[in-house]
Amino acid sequence: MSQKLIECVPNFSEGVNLDIIKQITNEVESVAGVRLLNVDPGKATNRTVVTFVGEPAKVIQAAFLAIKKAGELIDMSKQKGEHPRMGATDVCPLIPISNISMEETAAYARELAKRVGEELQIPVYLYEQAQPNKGRSNLSVIRAGEYEGFFKKIKLPEWVPDFGPAENDVKRGATVIGARDFLVAYNVNLNTTSTRRANAIAFDVREAGRVLREGDPVTGKIITDANGKPRSVPGSLKAVKAIGWYIEEYDVAQISMNLTNIEITPVHKAFDEVCTKAAERGMRVTGSELVGLIPLKAMLDAGKYFLHKQQRSVGVSEKELIKIAIKSMGLDELGPFIPEERIIEYLLKDKANNKLVSMSLAAFADETASESPAPGGGSISAYVGALGASLAGMVANLSSHKKGWDNRWEEFSDWAEKAQLYKDELMSLVDLDTIAFNRIMESFGLPKSTDEEKAVREKTIQDATRYAIEIPFKVMQAGLNSMDVIKAMVLTGNPNSVTDAGVAALCARTAVLGAFMNVKINASGYKDKDFVVDIIYQGNEIERKAIALEAEIIELVNGEIL
Repeated sequence: MSQKLIECVPNFSEGVNLDIIKQITNEVESVAGVRLLNVDPGKATNRTVVTFVGEPAKVIQAAFLAIKKAGELIDMSKQKGEHPRMGATDVCPLIPISNISMEETAAYARELAKRVGEELQIPVYLYEQAQPNKGRSNLSVIRAGEYEGFFKKIKLPEWVPDFGPAENDVKRGATVIGARDFLVAYNVNLNTTSTRRANAIAFDVREAGRVLREGDPVTGKIITDANGKPRSVPGSLKAVKAIGWYIEEYDVAQISMNLTNIEITPVHKAFDEVCTKAAERGMRVTGSELVGLIPLKAMLDAGKYFLHKQQRSVGVSEKELIKIAIKSMGLDELGPFIPEERIIEYLLKDKANNKLVSMSLAAFADETASESPAPGGGSISAYVGALGASLAGMVANLSSHKKGWDNRWEEFSDWAEKAQLYKDELMSLVDLDTIAFNRIMESFGLPKSTDEEKAVREKTIQDATRYAIEIPFKVMQAGLNSMDVIKAMVLTGNPNSVTDAGVAALCARTAVLGAFMNVKINASGYKDKDFVVDIIYQGNEIERKAIALEAEIIELVNGEIL
C-alpha cells in the first residue's frame, strides 16, 4: 500500500537567534522517518517557517516535540517582530501530501492540538479544516489582538480555547493548530519604504479588500450598512490574504501574501496584479520573495506564463522554465533562489530513482559498458527514445522562433511542449527499467526454506516480473506517441532542420523495437497468460505502427533533401 504522507509547516516566533531555531529543528529531526525539508528564518519578522514531512503519526510526534521546545526557549513577553503572532509556536498547520484525505489530516490536527493543550498546558485554537466552528476557523480572526491582546480576549466566552487552559501563557502565549490545503507564503518587494502605501496595494489585491471609510481611506469613519456592519469593497484576487509592511533588514516595503489556493490565484498572477496596482499608485515592483516551499507545478506554470507573454515557445526544459520564473518574478533579488532547496518535489525526490539520468554522458556510457547487467537494453531504449523526442522538440522550438513565422509561434510552441512531455516521460523510464530489473534479481534472492517462504518468494517474483513488463511497454507507448510530433515537424517545421526530425524518427523506432524485446523476454516468465497474450498483442500493434511511421517519415525527409 502506498505510504500516507502529510506536511507540517509550523511558524515559530524566533527568526534571529539561530541557536534557538536549531534546537527546535533538532527535535523534528530526532523523530525517525520524518524529513526536515526547509528552515526559513526572517530577521525583521522575527519568525521562522519550518517545513517537514512524513507519515502522520511521526509528523505529529515531531510537531509536538518542536512545540514543546519552542515553548521552553522563546519568551513571548520579550518578542517583537513585524509579523502578527500570538505564541512561541504561532501556527502549526498540517497539509495532506499523498494518499491521505483532508478529513484524515484534520483528525490528526485535532489529535495534536488535544495533546498540546493537555500535556503542555498551552491554550490551543483549531483553524481551517480542523475547526468545526466556521465562525472561528479563519487564522487572522483568531490571531486578531495578537499576543498582547490575548490576555483579555481569551477570557471572552466566544474565545475559550478548543484545548488547554483559558489563560494566556505569559511566556509561551497561545497556539493555533489546523489542517489546510497547500499555502504559498509570498512577498512582493516595492520601491518604497512606506508601510501605508504598501497596505494600500495589499487592500487593492486581497480577497477581503478594504473597509469603506468616509474621507480619508485610513483614518476616516467606517461606513456601515443598515445592520451596522462595515461595508467593504473586495480586492481583485481570490484566495489571497495580504498586508503591507516595512522590512528593515532589506529597507523595503513589501506586500506580504498568503496564497491559499494557487489553482485559483497562482503565484505569477499575484505577482502581475501587484505590479499593475503598484504602477497605478506610482510605485514599482522590484522583485519578490518566497517564504518556505513551493510546488513544482507552480514554478513551471509561472515559467510558461511569462514565456507566453513574450510570445515565445513554452516547450522548453523544466530547468529553463524554472529559470524564467525566477528571473521574471525577481525571486533572487533579496538572496539566492536555489530550486533544489525550495521546490517540494525536488526535496522529496528519491535520488536512487534518478541515478542514471543524473550521470554525465561519458559516465552513463561507461556504466552501460561495465560488467554489470544493468543498465541494459531497456534503459538504453528509453534513453534513445528521449533523444528522439528531444530532437523533435528542438525542431519545434527553432520553428517557433524562425524569422518570418511570427504568426505561427503558438502552433510550434504546442508541439514543443508535447515533445518535452514525451522526453521527460522517457527519461524517467531510463532509471525505472533498471530498477525493474534489479527488483527481479532481488526477488530471486529471497529465502525458500519453508512453504511459506516459497509462497512469498514466488509472489514477489511474479509482481516484479509484471513490473518489468509494464515499464518497457510504457517506453513503447511513449516512443510511438513522440512520432506524431516528429512527423509534424517534417511536414510543417523549419525545413533547415528536416534531417534532425529524420534522426528523431530513427531514435523513436529503436526505442519501440528495443523495448518490445524486453517486454517479450520478461513476459516469458510471467504466469498470468491472459495478461501476457494481451500485452504481446498490443506490443505487436505498436511495433507495426512505429515501423510504418518511421518508413513514412524517412521517405518524406529524403524527398526534401534529395
